Amino acid sequence: MEQRIILSQNLNGDLTTAISECEHDRLFVLTDTTTAQSCWPRISNYRCLKDARLITIGATDTHKNLKTLSTVWKSLEEGGATRHSCLINLGGGMVTDLGGFAASTFKRGIDFINIPTTLLAMVDASIGGKTGINFNGLKNEIGIFRNSRFVILDTMFLQTLDEPDIRSGYAEMLKHGLISDKQMWAELIDFDLQQPDLLQLSQMVADSIRVKEHIVTEDPTEQDIRKALNFGHTIGHAFEALALQQNHPILHGYAVAYGLLCELYLCAVKAKFPIDRMRQTVSFIKENYGRLDFTCNDYEALINLMHHDKKNTAGSINFTLLHDIGDILINQTVSEKEICETLDFYREN
Repeated sequence: MEQRIILSQNLNGDLTTAISECEHDRLFVLTDTTTAQSCWPRISNYRCLKDARLITIGATDTHKNLKTLSTVWKSLEEGGATRHSCLINLGGGMVTDLGGFAASTFKRGIDFINIPTTLLAMVDASIGGKTGINFNGLKNEIGIFRNSRFVILDTMFLQTLDEPDIRSGYAEMLKHGLISDKQMWAELIDFDLQQPDLLQLSQMVADSIRVKEHIVTEDPTEQDIRKALNFGHTIGHAFEALALQQNHPILHGYAVAYGLLCELYLCAVKAKFPIDRMRQTVSFIKENYGRLDFTCNDYEALINLMHHDKKNTAGSINFTLLHDIGDILINQTVSEKEICETLDFYREN
């Protein structure tokens, strides 16, 4: 099913149209405790939502699990949802991922609409049909590909975000720049992330969305070039999962930023990525994202987590690497020794 992405200048009108095109008997809105307070009041008086039933779940990635998923299913059932109902996911990546999976599996699938409210969800999580939950300490271990009917993006929601959430989403934008073209990359590393201009950022969001939209249209189920979108994520997801296991969770985008730093080193060593561009990008990441504390005693756990990455084949850990900005190499095997050297580089620089 094709996904329609709307860069909205009139959220009320665009949402009204989207709901009308999703023929439904009952309408539900999924929020987490944060977006229920900061985002739902901005749209709750829309006429198109007057009969909607609100479902609210816990915020942050710690709630992206089977227990929360079961709560959403139960709320849909108790609200009288049928296979002809529609769910609107209003929130960040956790809400769009979990809500999308809940909708995709309830009654074997009901329509859903994503309204991303974080920068991360706008440029990444809400687009492309990946849905799912974390399971057994692993990121996005359970899920399916299924597109929302609509993704409606309104950058007014950026005003609700704090500084860490802006930075978290920006890491995915930085990744999009690295896998696309030098001009976009240069603009991204020149942007003042410490005092962000939200108007300029809104324009950059549109460019970032186009990068992802082009790739997922070409390869919807990640058989080939869509693996480029995982740049920074093989190590980044391992950092994120380890932090969660150690009860010191970090935002997804911060984990991606740390993963980009490590994987750019691999690009330089294994794919001759230009050293000057690697250093410029690494410097930007260190300046804006700080450091993740871990020791060599964590290497084994991190490598074990990387072995669960969905890009892997036959026990080998596969990476997406870059020969240069926009010059993508998928399915690159990296040895455990090389990964340890990369982690050394991160800790020593």
